[in-house]
Amino acid sequence: MSLRDPNVTNPRSRRRVALVIANPAVSTTTGWPVGFWWSELTHPYHVFTEVGYDVQLFSPDGGACVADAMSDPNDPSGYSRSDLISQGFIHTPELRALVDATTGVADLDVHDFDAIVVAGGQAPMFTFERATALQRVFVAFYEAGKVAAALCHGTAVLAYARGSDGEYIVKGKTVTGFANVEEDFADNAVWTYGLLPRDTRVMPWRIEDRLKGLGANFIQAGLWRSFAVRDGNLITGQQNFSGEETARAVVSALGR
Repeated sequence: MSLRDPNVTNPRSRRRVALVIANPAVSTTTGWPVGFWWSELTHPYHVFTEVGYDVQLFSPDGGACVADAMSDPNDPSGYSRSDLISQGFIHTPELRALVDATTGVADLDVHDFDAIVVAGGQAPMFTFERATALQRVFVAFYEAGKVAAALCHGTAVLAYARGSDGEYIVKGKTVTGFANVEEDFADNAVWTYGLLPRDTRVMPWRIEDRLKGLGANFIQAGLWRSFAVRDGNLITGQQNFSGEETARAVVSALGR
């Protein structure tokens, strides 16, 4: 892109966002392969690039990442068939290639970015406890006064993010994330369809309960409603339908 590109007001001042997606894993509760959620990558990516931000994809371990099956609009379940933004991303080769070659967060230089956004999916619930580099980087953004955002089960990072004072950064903060009412819905759905026995929960622990236990003021907007909340430079989104709203909260915090 030329510095004289008429579509860019000031290329040198473009905001930069580090967008983190989870590496693939296997659920310890269901035995199913799990990963990131497409809309939690693609909807924020769409918002950020539309306002002219530069977005780079990262993952805790780097390398190729795999999405949760039901988040794919082409999945036989049809759960995400109406997600045209993800459909467009998946069928754009240069964008799809970004998911196949993410950079490890250990190579993320906080000074090079204005914000970090951690997407969800099921994998964070099984992998973020050991993702110590991600925990450190997220705290570094937060303590530098830069925007630190997490979405849906990506808010699992807050269960492990301690500040330099040893306190969890979520303590005393108003946040949201995948809510108990949504976990209940997911559990009942897999029980109803006979995918799991009734004594098996989809998730090994719950975002709402854990963050409340760490001293957060956890709020939510109701079952499957798009919702995001900002408390200072910490931004959180409720679930997979909140990607756009979370990204717009980041844009509001950063400006263009």
